[in-house]
Amino acid sequence: MRVIEVKDYQQMSNRAAEYIIQKVVQNPSIKLGLATGGTPMGTYKSLIEDHQKNGTSYQQVTTFNLDEYIGLSGNNKNSYRYFMNDQLFNYIDINKAKTNIPSGIASDFQEECHRYEDLIYKHGGVDLQILGIGSNGHIGFNEPGTSFGSKTHIVNLAPSTIQANARFFSRIEEVPTKAITMGISTILKSKEILLLVSGEQKKDALFRLLNGEINESFPASVLKNHPYVTIIADKVAIADLKVNC
Repeated sequence: MRVIEVKDYQQMSNRAAEYIIQKVVQNPSIKLGLATGGTPMGTYKSLIEDHQKNGTSYQQVTTFNLDEYIGLSGNNKNSYRYFMNDQLFNYIDINKAKTNIPSGIASDFQEECHRYEDLIYKHGGVDLQILGIGSNGHIGFNEPGTSFGSKTHIVNLAPSTIQANARFFSRIEEVPTKAITMGISTILKSKEILLLVSGEQKKDALFRLLNGEINESFPASVLKNHPYVTIIADKVAIADLKVNC
């Protein structure tokens, strides 16, 4: 587990984008695992700026998003399909047919979980998975207590996760309470993981990740079992941590 300390959110975003761009240039048909929420937004903005300035191409790239809210169609502005289109896909040359996100309006959600898991497998898995970390240690929407052996599945969102995501909705009552998410074992099968951490509110989670035990009560702790994890964290999040990696 390698930790890169940066000054602030902007520098974290820039470093993450540089990391991703390097991987895309090295392997134009790379399979990227993407995340949503506030943490990766700056990274996506930097990817767009690079594409417009330097012409980095994503035409052969395939993407798999971590999760999607149950009950929201891709046209809903709060869905993760809409988020990805609005924050990244609409502004680069990626083939949207190669951008994969679980369906939030599937007729059979259990079948949708199986379909998505199988789709990732048939593509040979994810080469580089981008992750954020929740204040309770969730990765994707895998809340505390999720089995480390879990595959893509349906989850009930924890109150802290609903509260954290409420800023994207008009009212907290509008935040969906269920989602489809890649499972922890699905994430761990990624060949490489890039974890982005920024801000005071993530400081305790990062401390526990780096210094705590591996336990299902803190899902992100499983990342210690992965051989290729890079963490980019800003000074506020990393604080005075004694990093032993």
